[in-house]
Amino acid sequence: MYTVREPMRHALAQHPGRTATVCGGRTQTYRELADRVDRVGALLSSLSEPGDRIALWANNSDRYLELFIGVPSAGRVIVPHNTRWAEPELAYATADAGASVLICDRDPGGLADLVDQVIRLDTVDGRNDYGERIAAADPAEFTPPELTPDSIAGLFYTGGTTGTSKGVMLSHRNLMANAVHSQLVQPFEHDDRYLTVAPMFHAAGVAYVYAIAWAGAANIILPAFEPHQTLDVIASERVTGVLLVPTMMSAVCEALTNQPTDVSSLRWLSHGASPVTQKVLRRTSELVGCELIHLYGATELSPLTTINRHEETYLGTDRGRSCGRAYPGIEVAIVDPVAGVGPVTGIGPVTGIGEVAVRGPNVMAGYWNKPEQTAAALSADGWYRTGDVGYLDEDGYLYLVDRAKDMIVSGGENVYCTEVEDAIYQHPSVLEATVIGVPDERWGEAVHAVVVLRDEHDLTEVELIAHCRELIASYKVPKSVSFQTDPLPKSGPGKILKRELRAPFWEGTDRAVN
Repeated sequence: MYTVREPMRHALAQHPGRTATVCGGRTQTYRELADRVDRVGALLSSLSEPGDRIALWANNSDRYLELFIGVPSAGRVIVPHNTRWAEPELAYATADAGASVLICDRDPGGLADLVDQVIRLDTVDGRNDYGERIAAADPAEFTPPELTPDSIAGLFYTGGTTGTSKGVMLSHRNLMANAVHSQLVQPFEHDDRYLTVAPMFHAAGVAYVYAIAWAGAANIILPAFEPHQTLDVIASERVTGVLLVPTMMSAVCEALTNQPTDVSSLRWLSHGASPVTQKVLRRTSELVGCELIHLYGATELSPLTTINRHEETYLGTDRGRSCGRAYPGIEVAIVDPVAGVGPVTGIGPVTGIGEVAVRGPNVMAGYWNKPEQTAAALSADGWYRTGDVGYLDEDGYLYLVDRAKDMIVSGGENVYCTEVEDAIYQHPSVLEATVIGVPDERWGEAVHAVVVLRDEHDLTEVELIAHCRELIASYKVPKSVSFQTDPLPKSGPGKILKRELRAPFWEGTDRAVN
């Protein structure tokens, strides 16, 4: 199996003059990108040791891309930071990873005290620190350290069911398996022009990075998503493929309705990160008119696991609700969600409903410094328990119906309920609280809090939401709050019965994820 160095080696040998990236009016070839990747290694060799963690806190850019390739190619471990996190979340991930260097495009604030070195990507007082350092770095003076497929390439922090984020350890094997699987089933061609608009700190934003380089295709990069700008770039750059999360799809459709744009260059539009409604798929198919591709996966899976190509041909049928079949080299099974850790067994070729488990070279190495959580998620023979509930049909197509983990997916972002509940409980007026996911037309699912106040305490929905906003990222903050005087419903052992609280919101739906 390869390391992440291989795609750039191939690009330099096979298509050095092809366009590698287009970003903000700046275009570079693969020869130029390869040189900058080498300079990243030379720069890091003067600041860190092999295996050190390098935190990256920035918006999408071609510089982000060269760091995403260059940091692990230099034998260091990249730690992408979510730009939507609140300061406590950023500080936790930086400290937990033990990052020695922070590369950012904004004021680092208190994070500067947690690392040995800060490098600014943005221009401050007329000086671009990163640009100057890269220009001065000499690749000839850098000897890349030895890498193996099992070397850790990145730590990708996700929310935690225990109240703190977990660093998902993805190896070179994991990331390159994802690239190989993509090229087997949804191959990039040398004339493809792919649009990166999903945030690159998110698995969806970098899912195709190495496959694109291997093929010699062009990566068109937008700093952030804005529907009209996205459509303008698709038209002007003759984009052939794009990955959007469902909320982006809805916004693009709305923009297309209000301002028709030529998107005829699109060959395919893939979507993932959260379930999508048939209404959004139909509207996208009608307005965009290209192949629709449904992807399913998770950060722990590097991230792609199943694919449903030409989804537009299945709309209105049962298969239109499927997230597809496993990529070659990946196994998907349905298992007993309450079974203990250990080998798992599917429950039939046409399965009943159970927890989705995945095995293959894409499955993470584990959670950083969290052996108990790793043991709970990974079985001894390599199966990862996803926490999603679903079933497989007779042709191996996967259907999701619920979520076993205490997690909400809102706008493509994972929101672990415990994190939100911990924030709510820090308010002195709160006696009891729980968080559930409720259907939402725009976000797929919205975070809803159910709260019981202490006697003689007053608290409004606006006040509680403002309190949470100080502690957690905005996408985790409850969109709505309901207060009740009765204690929250509980099981015999005292566990809050969230299904009872969720049931009225999901009445009339055929599944409990949206």
